[in-house]
Amino acid sequence: MGTTDGDRDADDNHGRTGGGATAADDERLLAEAEKIAVAVGRMFPGLCEVVLHDLRNPRHAIRVIENNLSGRKVGDSATELGLRRIADPNYPSVIQNYPNRFPDGRPVKSTSIGIKNSEGVYVAALCLNLDVSTLSPLTLTLANLVATEVEHRGEALETLRDRAARELREVVETFAADRSTTPRSLSREAKRALVKQLHKDGFFDVVGSTQAIADLLGVSRATVYNYAKQPP
Repeated sequence: MGTTDGDRDADDNHGRTGGGATAADDERLLAEAEKIAVAVGRMFPGLCEVVLHDLRNPRHAIRVIENNLSGRKVGDSATELGLRRIADPNYPSVIQNYPNRFPDGRPVKSTSIGIKNSEGVYVAALCLNLDVSTLSPLTLTLANLVATEVEHRGEALETLRDRAARELREVVETFAADRSTTPRSLSREAKRALVKQLHKDGFFDVVGSTQAIADLLGVSRATVYNYAKQPP
């Protein structure tokens, strides 16, 4: 169904009342929120994506995006949370630390903060998306630092397949951490060397390991097979 001029006017004037907040008031509110979005994003470069949504125009809601980790762009539409806030002024103002994922599968910890005008209408949402995959090498390092009785770690209530999967992740993350980066950020040459080492060490004998390696490195299964078959 096509969009009428009336529909566009309704979107552009979402939340207006005759004697309440004016468009200029809302714009000032958005301008202040924009400063916060930019400042927070620049404090955590490459780690935390910060997005400011203008809920007055849900079809083109994204007004600011700092540290673009999701591949979206200014002018893209609102998310489901944004649409829920538009539909329900009583929707929670803060949804904090909920699990999320970027389009390429990287795990994310997200927080969404709704911003209301003086009439109690949601006009904006500030969203923080923390790329927790980049913290894996640090997490592994800290876990090894505080661990006790290392020789007995991970023995209880664990199948061989579970142990192999965990060991595979540890090997990959340690390899990347030694190079001060993350598995997905490794160079092509480093990924090739890592895959050949994993093949040599027998990790390919475990069911599902090829897909697991592909997911960890952010490449296709075909690429993993290709790396493994290439001569030294």
